Amino acid sequence: MPVSDDDTPHVHDRGDAVCVIGAGASGLTAVKNLREHGFDVDCYERETSVGGAWNWRHDRSPVYASTHLISSKPLTQFPDFPMPDGWPDYPHHAQVLSYLERYAEHFDLRPHVWFGTEVLRVEPADGGRWDVTTHGTGTAGGGERTQRYAAVVVANGHNWAPKMPAYPGVESFRGRLIHASAYKDPALLRGKKVLVVGGGNTGCDIAVEAAQQAAACWHSTRRGYWYAPKYLMGRPADQVNDELLRWRAPLRLRQWLYRRVQRLTIGDVARFGLPAPDHRPYESHPIVNSLLVHYVGHGRIVPVPDVARFDGPHVELSDGRRIEPDVVVAATGYLPRFEFLAPELLDADDTGRPDLHLHAFARRHPTLAVVGLLQADAGIFPLAHWQSVAVARWLRLRATAPDRAAAVQDRESHRPLRRWSRTTVVDTSRHWFEVSHTDYLRSLQTLLDELEPAA
Repeated sequence: MPVSDDDTPHVHDRGDAVCVIGAGASGLTAVKNLREHGFDVDCYERETSVGGAWNWRHDRSPVYASTHLISSKPLTQFPDFPMPDGWPDYPHHAQVLSYLERYAEHFDLRPHVWFGTEVLRVEPADGGRWDVTTHGTGTAGGGERTQRYAAVVVANGHNWAPKMPAYPGVESFRGRLIHASAYKDPALLRGKKVLVVGGGNTGCDIAVEAAQQAAACWHSTRRGYWYAPKYLMGRPADQVNDELLRWRAPLRLRQWLYRRVQRLTIGDVARFGLPAPDHRPYESHPIVNSLLVHYVGHGRIVPVPDVARFDGPHVELSDGRRIEPDVVVAATGYLPRFEFLAPELLDADDTGRPDLHLHAFARRHPTLAVVGLLQADAGIFPLAHWQSVAVARWLRLRATAPDRAAAVQDRESHRPLRRWSRTTVVDTSRHWFEVSHTDYLRSLQTLLDELEPAA
């Protein structure tokens, strides 16, 4: 019913309901776990179907035709909804989308999602509640409306707002320059001279496709990386690493083993013209690619340093070389964006980096949380699942035992930002939310134990 005070006559009060923003993997598991803890939920999704980043039909999806998981099936699936046994170790993006669609059907989540509805503003209201203003363009109809919720869970993803470097002279470039978010099909590369900028998993994948389709391919990176094969001893490599983590193998031992494996399988990457890594293994997000070095070794990919400037038809590199690509694909990553939230609500710094406990809980607003804001060495779905369980359990404790909840909030909100993984990671925005999945899950388990309902 409408809120009665004169200042907000058009705000409709949803009582104890929780608002979830986004119906991708993180949003769906948030809806599911909140519902299982007894909450009414309204989920707002700007697109007309579920899937988020994995739904290639969506405007903001970074998925391209050949996208596969880089984490294997057992380390990607939700713990309460396994992927089919007959699927490959690394499913195709179309299979991942069908998995999320079936997840939504299995747990009957669609009735709780307002499709074609974009969240415009999320603003604090009295009593730790939130006014959420939305604009409906699809099933919800047009126009704005504002509703008041007991809590808000943000699950809008962090791989949709492209981070494009400001290259000098780029306005004079006569070729085609796109961000990797706009890359969908290797037909764009066929017969062209292609420069791929960026050494992450996407950049490496597109460089491999260019090696097969383009007349020439340069691959520009700022630093050297450690390249992990997809298989090790006949098993997906992340499963081997997971076993080491489960046995709590020391980081130094795992780094030694990683170097040993690379020495035996690839050797010295500098011999191929690739820059040597400027950091130790596990100090950057893993690059999982078995083919990049293969095509470098066959001369189909030419490693080059960072881009210095554009000049008409040319691109000048940091070592002074000049090349003349037809197409430049900037696989330079993404930045998190929460346009509907004031930055101070997430304690964001001047660069836009939020400061959240466990990368999930707003420190000064106990009824505001973010799910899925992680970069892990395994699949994100199980991490998002347990994050949302923690959020749901936290909100339930606030309702049933407010004094106990206040004590937990006071203790947890003052803990410093940690990466729950390593003492050192490469200092870039790509690694803002980097975690080791086992260490992170242990930290979440500690919080879940604190939030356990009293017997």
